[in-house]
Amino acid sequence: MGDRRDAGPGAAGRASAADRPADVRNVVLVGHSGSGKTTLVEALALATGSVNRAGHVADGGTVSDHDEIEHRQQRSVQLSLVPVEWDGIKINLLDTPGYADFVGELRAGLRAADAALFVVSAADGVDGATRMVWDECAAVGMPRAVVITHLESARASFEEMTETCRQVFGGDSPESVLPLYLPLHGPESPGGDGHRPVTGLIGLLAQRIYDYCSGDREEGTPAPDDVPVIDEARGRLIEGIIAESEDETLMDRYLGGEELDLKTLVQDLERAVARGSFHPVLAAAPAAEGCTQGIGTVELLELITGGFPTPPEREVPRVSTPQGAPHDQLTCDPDGPLAAEVVKTYSDPYVGRISLVRVFSGTLRPDETVHVSGHGLEDRGHEDHDVDERIGALSSPFGKQQRPVPHCVAGDLACVAKLSRAETGDTLSSKDDPLLMEPWLMPDPLLPVAIQAHSKADEDKLSVGLSRLVAEDPTMRLEQNPDTNQVVLWCLGEAHVDVALERLRTRYGVQVDSIPHKVALRETFGEKATARGRHVKQSGGHGQYAICDIEVEPLPVGSGIEFVDKVVGGAVPRQFIPSVEKGVRAQAARGVALGFPVEDVRITLVDGKAHSVDSSDAAFQTAGALALREAASHCRIHLLEPVSEVQVMVPDEYVGAVMSDLSGRRGRVLGTEPVGQGRTLVRAEVPEIEIGRYAVDLRSLSHGMGRYGRTHARHEPMPPQLAAKLREQHAQEVGAK
Repeated sequence: MGDRRDAGPGAAGRASAADRPADVRNVVLVGHSGSGKTTLVEALALATGSVNRAGHVADGGTVSDHDEIEHRQQRSVQLSLVPVEWDGIKINLLDTPGYADFVGELRAGLRAADAALFVVSAADGVDGATRMVWDECAAVGMPRAVVITHLESARASFEEMTETCRQVFGGDSPESVLPLYLPLHGPESPGGDGHRPVTGLIGLLAQRIYDYCSGDREEGTPAPDDVPVIDEARGRLIEGIIAESEDETLMDRYLGGEELDLKTLVQDLERAVARGSFHPVLAAAPAAEGCTQGIGTVELLELITGGFPTPPEREVPRVSTPQGAPHDQLTCDPDGPLAAEVVKTYSDPYVGRISLVRVFSGTLRPDETVHVSGHGLEDRGHEDHDVDERIGALSSPFGKQQRPVPHCVAGDLACVAKLSRAETGDTLSSKDDPLLMEPWLMPDPLLPVAIQAHSKADEDKLSVGLSRLVAEDPTMRLEQNPDTNQVVLWCLGEAHVDVALERLRTRYGVQVDSIPHKVALRETFGEKATARGRHVKQSGGHGQYAICDIEVEPLPVGSGIEFVDKVVGGAVPRQFIPSVEKGVRAQAARGVALGFPVEDVRITLVDGKAHSVDSSDAAFQTAGALALREAASHCRIHLLEPVSEVQVMVPDEYVGAVMSDLSGRRGRVLGTEPVGQGRTLVRAEVPEIEIGRYAVDLRSLSHGMGRYGRTHARHEPMPPQLAAKLREQHAQEVGAK
């Protein structure tokens, strides 16, 4: 790693299909928006010869940000795969969006990868969301490294940012996060601002400099003035590597004055990185004028190929049968049972649906029939499905291009064309041995946006467009609310909403309008009431005759609707009593004041009249409905609003602000619970009408470090002043019609 040379001709370039899992590295790039992930991917592709300097952005985009929406917004909004080859190793670079609204794409990238490269801007630092992803990777033992970018910035300091990374990422073991290289600074820039541009790197283990200022990567000996700094940093690095070494004698030998050979140090470093116990820090800066390699790209490629684990070194996710029966643990074996997972689904205007697939076991080949299994996302509008499908061509993506590949072995990734039923998160397996992979963690979409078709033509295409949109993105939920008669898209944030609606318009030709989201309220009686429902129509021929007397009384919250029969003397014939019940229940579902369902009442049928000829089931249903409406007109009707139990996870320093904010939303804080790592769980009950935008507001309140979930608890009476305001709005809407 510190003693290798530039790869020779033929050692690098665009990656084809790998033949062995050991020849693959799957790396996901993680970092906040603007940290330089996409630029780094571009530099790595350039360094490997996968693209040329003159044409790699000829279409106005990059090899990873090639979607039209990404061009317009000038940021990544989806997971992108860029495969390159270095020193005979295929490297699948998974570029992920840094904005919090697209964390679902990040989760998919983490699922497909075997190691994570955290990209940190020297000018901006480490944000809270990046810190949380680091902790998640640590929890599952994923190997990680850090690359510090934007070193060309006048206010950038590699040393200060490295120390920040040690404190933030190292936690209790800051010596596990140390630099492998130091930046090599050139002469001070003209202008006298004191800024010295980065012109190369200093390899600490090899004690060599790698200078890029001439246009080529040239190796040399450090200047005498740099030796003290190098010796100090090198000593800390060696001690950090030895501390993670499996050879317990190394520390004693090193402290005893023995000069450890470079090969031993590099091997121990690579093992520690692959185990996820040591996290090297590297540096990256733009290429010098006329240079085909960005500063730090060769060093980073050497770390990826030499230090990051191969797919067989990582455990395959657990699998079961589609029915949930356990299955033997799989290994990353090309000859094993086929088990692959769709980590990304998108549509191509020419090819149609394309599925990005990570093969965990077995080998995927073109034109074979596979079993497609998707389970567990019914609550997000994804029906369970188990179907056999014939896959189309396999390809390796590179920007907008798709290059055919003959196969995809265990550990590799490829794109599969024309899987009509496959959705993101689905499992592909042998039709003779169907399997279902354990799902990965996906955030709940908690920001609702109600939409309606812009025109009749859009309305005809809306259903198909929405179903395809949801199939591509498991962090999006589609709801057709029967109480409010609204079509609601649940998303992760406002940027997520913007991208979803723009994709509907540009990809599926559906124009929609956003409308105010309505919360499904309920109605109940505020006091006891009696009423008569009279439905009598006799205008010649067969008439309609039904009269029923009812009593309505409120019940405790959560009681639902009770129907009681207290008719005596056969005033209402027995065969028509179920008709009355059906009528009052139907009217209760339609509402009696603002059109919301009635709950928590007891309706007692006490009397009535019937006609021997003109009475019927339909007549008594109508009479029952009329009776309930008449009872409502003589008493107070209360509105019930849904209340959710909310669980908010935030760093300790934000607990006070969160509790104050929840109280301002008419919430009742139930308690707090420390959960470790400086975080606290706040539990509260909050009216749903107050938390429509809480997903956005919490992110702002906690600087991106807060998360929350919610579950419906019950309906409670709405405060009179708010109920009066809703009644006024309802009256205005009715008047407008």
